[in-house]
Amino acid sequence: MLGHRTLNAEDYFAILKRRWWIIGIPSIVVPVLAVAATLYIPAQYVSMSTVQIGQQKVSNSLVPAVVTEDINSRLASINEQIQSRSSIQPVIEKFNLYADQRLSMDDRISQVRKNLKIEAVQSDLARSSGLPGFTISFTASDAHTAQIVCAELTSLFTRADLNSRQDTAEGTTAFFREQLDNAKHALDDQGAKLADFQRKHFGMLPDDEANNINILSSLQTQLDASSQALSRMEQDKALLQAMLTEQAAASPNSTSPQTQEQELQALLAQQATLTSQYTAEYPGVIEINRKIADLRRKMAQSPAVAASGPSPNSSGGNDSTAVQDLRARIRAADIGIQAKKAEQAQITRQIRECQARIQSTPEVEEQYKELTRDAQTSQALYDSDLSKLNQAQQATDLQNRQEGETFSLLDPANLPDNPTYPKRRVFASGGLGAGLALGLLFSALLEYRNTALRTERDVWAFTKLPTLAMIAWSGDVAEGKPGRLAWLKRPFSRKPTKDAITDTTG
Repeated sequence: MLGHRTLNAEDYFAILKRRWWIIGIPSIVVPVLAVAATLYIPAQYVSMSTVQIGQQKVSNSLVPAVVTEDINSRLASINEQIQSRSSIQPVIEKFNLYADQRLSMDDRISQVRKNLKIEAVQSDLARSSGLPGFTISFTASDAHTAQIVCAELTSLFTRADLNSRQDTAEGTTAFFREQLDNAKHALDDQGAKLADFQRKHFGMLPDDEANNINILSSLQTQLDASSQALSRMEQDKALLQAMLTEQAAASPNSTSPQTQEQELQALLAQQATLTSQYTAEYPGVIEINRKIADLRRKMAQSPAVAASGPSPNSSGGNDSTAVQDLRARIRAADIGIQAKKAEQAQITRQIRECQARIQSTPEVEEQYKELTRDAQTSQALYDSDLSKLNQAQQATDLQNRQEGETFSLLDPANLPDNPTYPKRRVFASGGLGAGLALGLLFSALLEYRNTALRTERDVWAFTKLPTLAMIAWSGDVAEGKPGRLAWLKRPFSRKPTKDAITDTTG
């Protein structure tokens, strides 16, 4: 009846007093059975090793590390490599793991993967430099097997990390060496193109523009000086011719046609010189024109002039020494004038060439800048690849000398003294808890199904009527004292108590 109303502490105490043996028996039997069960469960031993992650011995500012992958990612990658079939199967065959279980190779590999655990070691003191290390544990039914397999797997981890870092370093070095070769070929090609362009456009490059301007200015100055020198030479020649004319006129053979012809040529040369410098109204020009006209009139009166064709510089055998000297000086002046004119032509040609170079400089400059930019880009790429190759080579050397970041064995695989499973204390504690729960549950079920009235509260809960009197239970002498477990056969009967039968009539 107690299960049909609200219970208090007195009710719970009464239940415990009546049902203590129902609670006590499972609390003793179940732990004993749990401990006994541990004798039939295969023991599991765990061997553990600790691997320390050693930092690079040379500062990263001096030799940057080639392997910059996060340690967690690298550890996960190595873990996948170790748990591959190609890594686990040789270990199974070497130590003949799980041979007594008659499992297939795939099942044995799955069992090894299940019993292998890798856990990172977290440390507040090493957060700045990453993980300080990690642990590797392996579970087996034999302590010695657990130890040797854990040691073997730890060795696989350290070798895999070393091989991985060496492969990465060597692969990086080979990659940058190939990149450097390509960059060198590209740089050589650009250098050859640039040199060929400079040869073809010599003197027209942007750097030559200022020099060309200076050369052009110098050539203009030379041309002006040459023009002035040529003008002086022509004046000197005209003066010599005039002097020759005078000498010829003063000589006895001055009336000869040859002398007149020479005099005319001298006057014409003098006229050309004066007209190139002065206008027709200049007195000197007028005077020379008058002399030429008079001489031609005189020569026209002599019929021998038309028939004879003497050379302007021809000399007669009867010429005086002074006349011959003047004629020699005139011939020398003619030679000098011709040389000066050739010099002027050469200077003029050089000026035209220099002007052409200056005019073509903008177009050449655009092409030159493009070639120079490509050459600079190739040079920068070559320098960058060379620097990276040197760094990669240094990192590879450090890795080969095992002075880079490495996995070092801090604690070797231990030989476990006690199995980690099953633990008898844990089983005993669990059995005790389960026995108590079972006893309490069974007692609660019995109390809930029992409808006996034991107290006034039971009467009130069942009838909602007040109790007038209570008569003590005297027992049934004739029937004898019932056994302690006899009432279990009548779970729905009302069990008399020491309390009196209550009269509930008005």
